[in-house]
Amino acid sequence: MVIRTKDQERHLFHLLLLLLLLLSLSLPLENEERTGEVRGPEYLAAGCMESDSIECVSSIDGIDEEATSLPHHSAKSHGGAAPPAGIVPSTSVHELLECPVCTNSMYPPIHQCQNGHTLCSTCKTRVHNRCPTCRQELGDIRCLALEKVAESLELPCKYYSLGCPEIFPYYSKLKHESQCNYRPYSCPYAGSECSVVGDIPFLVTHLRDDHKVDMHTGCTFNHRYVKSNPREVENATWMLTVFNCFGQYFCLHFEAFQLGMAPVYMAFLRFMGDENEARNFSYSLEVGANGRKLIWEGTPRSIRDSHRKVRDSHDGLIIQRNMALFFSGGERKELKLRVTGRIWKEQQNNDAGVCMPNLCS
Repeated sequence: MVIRTKDQERHLFHLLLLLLLLLSLSLPLENEERTGEVRGPEYLAAGCMESDSIECVSSIDGIDEEATSLPHHSAKSHGGAAPPAGIVPSTSVHELLECPVCTNSMYPPIHQCQNGHTLCSTCKTRVHNRCPTCRQELGDIRCLALEKVAESLELPCKYYSLGCPEIFPYYSKLKHESQCNYRPYSCPYAGSECSVVGDIPFLVTHLRDDHKVDMHTGCTFNHRYVKSNPREVENATWMLTVFNCFGQYFCLHFEAFQLGMAPVYMAFLRFMGDENEARNFSYSLEVGANGRKLIWEGTPRSIRDSHRKVRDSHDGLIIQRNMALFFSGGERKELKLRVTGRIWKEQQNNDAGVCMPNLCS
């Protein structure tokens, strides 16, 4: 009876993987076309080859089988979509392409130590040229075979469970995911550094329960803002109000900050959804008193654009402090502003071929 140690079994397994890789790469393309067989990632094993003949055996020891997860809160699945049939990556190949340090997918250049342990180029600079697995010194060895294996893969977008049906070559997937319409949204609250992400229903609940934001139903609003010391405008975020209108959610921001040397107050609306949906809506803001008024009309910005980006673009109603105090009346020692507004939806008139405003009741 032959007794093998665990190390011997592991090395034998790695050799079998390498043989499978070599066989899969040597099979002629016309054979696949003739049989109609589509070879998926499960036929590939991640061996590594290097120009200086250093053998690379990619280690899979100690790697847990985990599904890709979203940071913080994962948005609810839209219909619980499963990966497209026949495209789900083999778990072993997927794990071999996962950096053991940051757990992100690796992209060229993929580095390895002399013992065959791999890591991404970003983490190579973070580990001070020491392999995080075996502590051997890292050189400039590239795992070319693993990079080649990655080129052959086609994978679903990591947001497939949120509804994205797209499938991409491995090296194109990352760019798509950074712009995917199904990716979760960031919390739009600007009063603190909040890193929560999720879908819109989750964020609405989060704003209400965690940030104690005022919630209103309807497409018109009439708010009164009072501040006893209007000279304190050091980037103070005053208020965020969420409106449920036309079955969608909108965030109304009102705040004070320094615009150059001038203290100003600004109000603007953001749409809780993507930019292409936001273009279907318009809104107006009005502030005034003593026979004067300022009116702003525009299109709400998507919460895909950060609060700071919208504010710095001055895309909203901006009131200089002197004008705001004039609207407040009295001796200008206290700020009292009344801001009114409404939201409407542009609808196509099929008879006339023009857009007609649909006002919310």
